[in-house]
Amino acid sequence: MFTVSEHPAGAVNACAEAGGVAHGPALTLVSHALCPYVQRAAIILAEKGAMFDRRTVDLANKPDWFLAVSPLGKTPVLLVGEGPERTPVFESAVICEYLEDTVAPRLHPVGALERARHRSWMEFGSAILNTIAAFYNAPDDQALEARRLELASKFAQVESELINGPYFAGEPFSVVDAVFGPVFRYFDTFDRMRDFGVLAGTAKVRAWRQALSARPSVRDAVMNDYPEKLALFLKGRNSALSRWI
Repeated sequence: MFTVSEHPAGAVNACAEAGGVAHGPALTLVSHALCPYVQRAAIILAEKGAMFDRRTVDLANKPDWFLAVSPLGKTPVLLVGEGPERTPVFESAVICEYLEDTVAPRLHPVGALERARHRSWMEFGSAILNTIAAFYNAPDDQALEARRLELASKFAQVESELINGPYFAGEPFSVVDAVFGPVFRYFDTFDRMRDFGVLAGTAKVRAWRQALSARPSVRDAVMNDYPEKLALFLKGRNSALSRWI
């Protein structure tokens, strides 16, 4: 079950339409409002129609209960079960694999080699998130431009891997799509500042971004006030990018 006060409007209905049932252990996704790694876990849970609670923490003031279940002090954490018997699973990639092992339908490809290829591009998505962080933290225009070019280069590599969409592997939605949905969400905010041209010349990437943004699991992985919170966060970086806000 979702905690309605901590989840975007419509998420409960989207889960119900996906066939979510309350079988298996109770699931609680420990979250942060802006964390893209939380988003990928939430997307996968929604795609599988899994019922779950969502509990948000302030990473600037981590409570003791959170540190007890998150040895790395990061989100997301998936709490499996209830009470003293619950088991914390931390790190988004591990959470995704646990959900693939335990909750149908499968989102990874069947073949071992293609599955490994998908996992490789999941890692590449994480590398893009690291570059995005470097982009919005760039201290001056020269560093900002260097990170912009790095992002453009990475997306050009992604472009060469895409086939005829709408998703990474064509028609089926996969874990790679869950990884890149939160990546593209940053550009919704960046595009309101100015056209940085990061996705110029990548028609397939742009079409993929549009398809993901329209998918309910991706759209509902964040709260309704996410854009405002992200803009406030970026403005507080006192970086080259923050001057565009």
